[in-house]
Amino acid sequence: MTAPTTPTRGYTASKDQLLARLRRIEGQVRGIEKMVEDDRYCIDVLTQISAIQAALDKVGLGLLDGHARHCMHDGAAEGRADEMATEMMAAVGRLMKRG
Repeated sequence: MTAPTTPTRGYTASKDQLLARLRRIEGQVRGIEKMVEDDRYCIDVLTQISAIQAALDKVGLGLLDGHARHCMHDGAAEGRADEMATEMMAAVGRLMKRG
């Protein structure tokens, strides 16, 4: 009996970098929590929130790139190009919605 294999995703090759970036973002969020606990100036807190949003956007764009280059490529080879494009565009729409 063979062990089940983990599926290859568009981000598999850069998974360690992705996890490191997400951990940095997590640290930034904890930093904002401390800023609020310490009653820091509103604009300073907002500046840090903006930095986190930019970092998350960069992660999202990287994931979209991997999805387009790997997952959509595989889906097209399986005859699912339209389905994959629709799914990706819906994800892009969700990422672009703010406030």
